[in-house]
Amino acid sequence: MRSYVKRISKKLSKLSREQLELLVNESLSENESLYAIMESLSTGLIIVDNHFYLQQSNTIVESQLAFSTFLDSQEVLEKPIWEFISDKDISDFFLKCSKKNSTNATEEFSTVTAGGIVRFITITMTPLINQGNLTGRIFLVRDITEKRNQDVLLHRMESMANLTNLAAGMAHDIKNPLGAISIHIQLIQKALEKARNNNDILPPKKFVEDHIDVVNEEIDHLNKLVMDFLFAVRPVNAQLQLKDPAKIIESTVNFIKPEFNKYNIEVIFNHPDEVTKVMVDEKLLKEVIMNLSQNGLYAIKAKFPECEKEISFEENHTFAGKFTIDCSVQQQKYYIKVSDNGTGMSSETSAKIFEPYYTTKSNGTGLGMTMVYKIVKEFSGEIQVDSEFGKGTSFIMIFPIPQDNKKLLNCD
Repeated sequence: MRSYVKRISKKLSKLSREQLELLVNESLSENESLYAIMESLSTGLIIVDNHFYLQQSNTIVESQLAFSTFLDSQEVLEKPIWEFISDKDISDFFLKCSKKNSTNATEEFSTVTAGGIVRFITITMTPLINQGNLTGRIFLVRDITEKRNQDVLLHRMESMANLTNLAAGMAHDIKNPLGAISIHIQLIQKALEKARNNNDILPPKKFVEDHIDVVNEEIDHLNKLVMDFLFAVRPVNAQLQLKDPAKIIESTVNFIKPEFNKYNIEVIFNHPDEVTKVMVDEKLLKEVIMNLSQNGLYAIKAKFPECEKEISFEENHTFAGKFTIDCSVQQQKYYIKVSDNGTGMSSETSAKIFEPYYTTKSNGTGLGMTMVYKIVKEFSGEIQVDSEFGKGTSFIMIFPIPQDNKKLLNCD
């Protein structure tokens, strides 16, 4: 049809009224077919010119992106597309593409619907070429929420697979207090039986109380084991969104810095200049940083006696302890390195640091690092520990950066 219209358009002056009407009707029919195809797509579609003014779009894109006005209004035709998108991150993406004169780009976003449901979308830009000339851009908007949910479900199933070993350890830990309770109850029963055979003369009060005290202690021990177990196996329930980890960590650093400083410990935070977003839960990421910072504080205090007491220091004061958080992007992965110059750990301790109930602290539960490990895994990340006894410890967390797998080109 397209080639037919081109040929016939060259002979317009020679066409009769009936032929012209036929040509117009066929053109309209083709346009209606193309419109029907656009509306049938499950992918959102936006077509803009070289100035990023809207040319065409389909209906589904209005449900995927939050627009401040209807796309078929005259107002939209008079301003660039980013001025009508309510989500600032998405609006900035369109603006950035325009400023860089990019022709290819892909970025992932998280949005929240009016009902409070988090949705994940990718926006892919490709060039619009007409007769060899760049005449605009095509934006494809895809909803990838289900894929993200499936990824989260897969990670949770992997976590559930570890419960077998955890439950086996729990069963072993329960045996000892149960055995102690059984022995002391048997001793009380024998004492009561002996009393009945001796004119109901009970044993000394202290004798019975001692056994009951042991039983109560073991019951408390069992209760703590059960509570710790429930804490270790409870689901993380992460509400994943695309966030800039550096911004989240910066607020946490500002919170802990005064406490560290007053104990003669310097806090250093380094982060990339450019904003990079990964899939995290803001509250849980803060929990990870707080847990690692408290471990670092404990290790530094244990190494440096001058960090045990609060101090008053001048602006140029030289700190004894050092706690550092470095954020960086390497090979399309986001790295968070948390380091301290504290006591460090032996290779044996490093190998067990993420195991439930394992702790080197006298008052520790052995579950803090287990939760850190679970949260990092929930973010589809990895965590490594690098420690040398007497010199310090570093925890390195590595998270994937959501992106399109294809190589992107820019026309700058």
